[in-house]
Amino acid sequence: MSVRNPPIHLSRVAAAVLAAGALSACWGEVPDAGRLEVVSVPPAERVEIFSLGRGETFGELLYPTLTPNDQAALLLAFQEHASPRRMRQGTEVTIRYLKDHEEVRGIDVAISPDETVRLDRDALLGWRSELINTPVYVDTLFAAGEIETVLWNAVVDNPLLDGLPFEDRNRLIDHLDRVFQWQVDFSRQIRVGDTYRFAFEREVRPDGSMRAGRLLAAEFVNSGTPYHAVYFDPNGDGRGSYFDLEGRSVRRAFLLKPLAYRRISSRYSPGRRHPILNTIRAHRGVDYAADAGTEIMATSDGVVIHRGPKGSFGNTVEIRHPNGFVTRYAHLRAFRTGVNLGTRVKQSDVIGYVGMTGLASGPHLHYEMMRGGSHMDPLSVDLPAGDPVPSDDMQRWRAEMTGRVALLETIPRPGPVRTLLVGTEPDRAPAQPAGGSQE
Repeated sequence: MSVRNPPIHLSRVAAAVLAAGALSACWGEVPDAGRLEVVSVPPAERVEIFSLGRGETFGELLYPTLTPNDQAALLLAFQEHASPRRMRQGTEVTIRYLKDHEEVRGIDVAISPDETVRLDRDALLGWRSELINTPVYVDTLFAAGEIETVLWNAVVDNPLLDGLPFEDRNRLIDHLDRVFQWQVDFSRQIRVGDTYRFAFEREVRPDGSMRAGRLLAAEFVNSGTPYHAVYFDPNGDGRGSYFDLEGRSVRRAFLLKPLAYRRISSRYSPGRRHPILNTIRAHRGVDYAADAGTEIMATSDGVVIHRGPKGSFGNTVEIRHPNGFVTRYAHLRAFRTGVNLGTRVKQSDVIGYVGMTGLASGPHLHYEMMRGGSHMDPLSVDLPAGDPVPSDDMQRWRAEMTGRVALLETIPRPGPVRTLLVGTEPDRAPAQPAGGSQE
């Protein structure tokens, strides 16, 4: 059996290209087809953008634009995705018109940075609504720095992070604090000369702000001791955890502190002069200075055994944990809804808010830790570690860990901030020793 080659069909474009090549061979040059003039096309729509004023309702904003019947139909369609009663001051409302027409064609309401309700007028069905998610792109942020005063300044004031919104720089600090909170207390253990570097994967909105993100790998060198945290998700459900380079969990049974990155105003002491009573009495806990309303986290899994007033402690929450541990959180302004006697809480769950109830000279949190009825200094307790990488997942862990640590090794210590779009390769810059400079 012989096999015949199938015929080759040239498109008209390809044929034209071949013809042009043949002509150029004959003439010795390619004919110049000239250039087209730039054509400007006006937009098909004109828009007006408004912001919801203080105390203003959505209906009041629409009143000059829509008839009462139109407004009622539009609000009914809007309620399929959001409540007009819950719209906040400053909500952006975009009203769209066809060019040279006064009748409203559509309205866009940005109900959050990530969601917009689009309302369009249909000639037959009236107003229709659609929920549109703000598109994002994913990139990886590489950063490094050296601490000259405090960590907050080292990250927020890093000139190489000027392109990031201030709120996102704050969020980077929060991520670092949450990952390393079991190894390093950023409120009391930071030293001048400490260094950090990390690879951070984030989802970025069109305006440059971050929707979500997580550290892929991070290193923090504290007083010459390096600490590493590498993200690993053994179940693939997006709820992974962080482990050191040996596969040990960086988590501990208890958080080092119940507040995110706050200053210690008073330590555990057997004899301290009480600021209000002016008498010497034991201070069997740690006080954290914080603004009123700051969220308070449970430092470990447990069950609420007290929730309410408790003498000089004011509003207090007490939680019983496994192995005989009890923690106490005092001077609260308010309790979180749903936190009641008998409620089971998880580590990092918010249980209340900082206040100054009871004998308190200012807003702060008084935190205590007890075991078997005896008080312990929360700052000096040797806390047990969490579970390591499961043995069944060790091979995959090593592969992922190696790749993510390699990302860190592309970042000099300390060094510049760079971004890497997903699917591209980072610049391979040689790592420098801790405390080195980048020219």
